[in-house]
Amino acid sequence: MKLLHVDSSVLGANSVSRLLSAEIVAEWRKANPQATVDYLDLAVDTPNHFSADAIAIKTGVQAEPTEAQRFENAVSERLVSQFLASDVIVIGAPFYNFSIPTQLKAWIDRLAQIGRTFKYTDKGPVGLAGGKTVIVASSRGGMYSTSEGGQSMEHQESYLKVIFGFFGITDVRFVRAEGLGMGDAAKNAALASARSDIQIAVGAAANQDRAAIAA
Repeated sequence: MKLLHVDSSVLGANSVSRLLSAEIVAEWRKANPQATVDYLDLAVDTPNHFSADAIAIKTGVQAEPTEAQRFENAVSERLVSQFLASDVIVIGAPFYNFSIPTQLKAWIDRLAQIGRTFKYTDKGPVGLAGGKTVIVASSRGGMYSTSEGGQSMEHQESYLKVIFGFFGITDVRFVRAEGLGMGDAAKNAALASARSDIQIAVGAAANQDRAAIAA
């Protein structure tokens, strides 16, 4: 089993999403000692934002790609190949300006490739990356899950669930810590709740052989 651990916070050691994603991976490895882990820090190894150069080779319009186009295509191929080779993806996803960090969005844009993670059919788009498990360590300064108004402003977890569903991944689990900016008591309660959620989120992967586990 291959696990891909992705962080995207720019806060380094002060990041709650990094803390939680590391704890999720540690618990997953404890429960699945055979798992191997790749690590991707998008705050350090950040792909360029999606551009004309990044998509040029995919269009097949040019007979000979430029060096910039070859470079951007190689980045996309490295990232999508790493993603497709993984059974479990653990993502540290903080809440920035009502959505996700641009670094995380840039990574997702490189994964969204026709013929690799989805395809179009006469009945609409079909995901091609099913059978994976995604666990998101979600961190938020305020409270957004407990009211209709808060939920209407939230484009972090909702976006991630939609985009991975578009790729065909139906097993998307969230470990949430919110209210982190509302004082020490609220932060401590949020971390305790998230750590309880980790125990629920860590288990068999969507593509793991249940029979083999039972044996």
